[in-house]
Amino acid sequence: MSHPPLSLRLAKLAAAALLPIASIAFAQNAAVVNNKPIPKQRVDDFVAALVAQGRPDTPELRAAVRDELIARELFVQEAEKKGLPRNADVQRQLDNLRQDVLIRALIRDYLKANPVKDEEIKAEYEKVRKQAGDKEYRARHILVESEDDAKQIIEQLKKGAKFEELAKKSRDTGSAQSGGDLDWNTPQTFVKEFSDAMVKLDKGKFTETPVKTQFGYHVIRLDDTREAKAPPLEELRPQIQQEIERQRVQALQQSLRAKAKIQ
Repeated sequence: MSHPPLSLRLAKLAAAALLPIASIAFAQNAAVVNNKPIPKQRVDDFVAALVAQGRPDTPELRAAVRDELIARELFVQEAEKKGLPRNADVQRQLDNLRQDVLIRALIRDYLKANPVKDEEIKAEYEKVRKQAGDKEYRARHILVESEDDAKQIIEQLKKGAKFEELAKKSRDTGSAQSGGDLDWNTPQTFVKEFSDAMVKLDKGKFTETPVKTQFGYHVIRLDDTREAKAPPLEELRPQIQQEIERQRVQALQQSLRAKAKIQ
């Protein structure tokens, strides 16, 4: 019985050995476009971003993402053929994108190493709650440009004019159509001059002298007050955490700037 030549047997063995490797490589790639692989991880990353926006992770979504990445790869290859990566404008934009990616990576790494602790969130919540105070005010206002205009409005109110009607001519167009109504707010919502005048009023009374702020002159009426009810901690937790993280990043930036040699 004759045997195949040694060279043929070695070739078959080599091919058999390569099959598992090729299968693994293919499994790691979502597609191969003109010999350029598109890693499966890239599909996973795109899908994860879409899922974070509320899209369900389905085979149809993954197929659509794969098609999109193939289309992108074809465009990129064509751009490279035309030498566009050597274009100065393109290089500048790529540098900017590289900066963005590195900055985001640095911030993620820094916040991971310096996570916001639960006690920090609770302390900030208590601070915000105390600053807001224990009372809310429902006020109306009429905003005018000059002090004389405000004085004229006050005189009209003293003679029995309706606040809601006069408020329709207010410069604050956001509240004018609702009779100057500002809804329920804590004093901290407003600029100091406004809130200082508002909290001194009795219910149903209006300011008898114009209140000057950076926006103009106000005539304010206090309609009602009530006990303030702070939102529960869990409702504010995400915003508080984001604010503490923002402060962390700002402190990092200031630290780096202080140590840097800037000319």
